[in-house]
Amino acid sequence: MPEPRTERLLTVPNILSLVRIALVPLFLWLVLGPQLDVAALAVLVVSGVTDYLDGKIARSLGQTSKLGAILDPVADRLYILAVVIGLGLRDIIPWWLAIILPLRDVFLFSLVPFLRTRGFSALPVHFLGKAATAGLLYAFPLLLLGDGTGVVADLANVFGWAFTIWGVGLYWWAGVLYAFQLRHLLATMPPVRST
Repeated sequence: MPEPRTERLLTVPNILSLVRIALVPLFLWLVLGPQLDVAALAVLVVSGVTDYLDGKIARSLGQTSKLGAILDPVADRLYILAVVIGLGLRDIIPWWLAIILPLRDVFLFSLVPFLRTRGFSALPVHFLGKAATAGLLYAFPLLLLGDGTGVVADLANVFGWAFTIWGVGLYWWAGVLYAFQLRHLLATMPPVRST
């Protein structure tokens, strides 16, 4: 049964998502400007906590909305893009990694015109996509922490790369599953007529 949705724009979950989006430039500045990695990590932690809270609050208070369904994945994608750019420019991750993550989103974006022929603007998010995003959102702070020296940095680097490998694999696997969902949708649903 679908969750009830509110048409209100100013809800607690939407505000949390907007705060997450507003913190993206701050994260990039902290990583690339003064290289205040601890503060940048704090921004990522706040982002992760608000990501968890906006969904939990939306479901528990009945504040799911069309805007929220757009803002939440947009915030996730912006963080992933900002982190791969920041870590790529700092040479913490190789450039091939900084390219293949956004490339998956470009691939999915290219499918939107086909979705629109069936009256949809997006496919529902599935568990694999959420797991991939969660893995990457764990990986990036660990990789940033692993850029230092010492035992904690060494451990963070090992666990960060483990989460990165799994996260990238799941991220692309989820993208392929979305493409198969679209293929099934195109085969089973007639096109909508434009008015």
